[in-house]
Amino acid sequence: MKEYILSAQNICRDFKIGDGSTVHALKNINIDIEKGKLTILRGRSGSGKTTLINILGALDRPTSGSVVFGGRDITKLSDKKRDDLRRSEMAFVFQSVALMSGLTAYENVEFGLRLAKYPYDKRKERVTRVMADVGLEKRMHHRPSEMSGGEQQRTAIARAIAHEPELVFADEPTAELDTASALNVVRLFKELVAQRGMTIVMTTHDPSMMDIADRVYTLEDGEIVE
Repeated sequence: MKEYILSAQNICRDFKIGDGSTVHALKNINIDIEKGKLTILRGRSGSGKTTLINILGALDRPTSGSVVFGGRDITKLSDKKRDDLRRSEMAFVFQSVALMSGLTAYENVEFGLRLAKYPYDKRKERVTRVMADVGLEKRMHHRPSEMSGGEQQRTAIARAIAHEPELVFADEPTAELDTASALNVVRLFKELVAQRGMTIVMTTHDPSMMDIADRVYTLEDGEIVE
């Protein structure tokens, strides 16, 4: 029997633009995210993928509709509770890796644990473990400028999963990588799902990524088309 970690019902998101007209970025979106699976949201630029993942991840609020996570409609939570939710139960990997350039890979991951209020006496062991999980145990004391684009993205993934979130969102995490590095990142996601039971939602416009997903939703002009 399928177990859903997150469900979105009738999500709409409208934006007002300069001339006073309204852009309907999302229109009656209904999706269910299965626990312990890799779900891909695919679509061309402007299809609504990022807007949708921001709403699912409590970074934005819909104009209408609901997002239920952990038995709660997170669209109705206060800003503080949404901040707490993202800090402790969710994680994000972005197209731009957003690593702090003055810190080593180890320090970037450890800083994420501080923000999540992970127990101090367990941080060293946890950072070492996740850096090994992403294949960077020999690179953890290098700064981002000393690493390849793929290694930087894997560091960002290690930072995202270090505090053991229930749900990881990845918005176009391979867009700035070469093909080989991109495939390695997505294979890593698949391994984390298969071996660690993680739940990952990823956006992409790259058709070569579809075969490894457990579920694919295709967006066009703000609507789910398949």
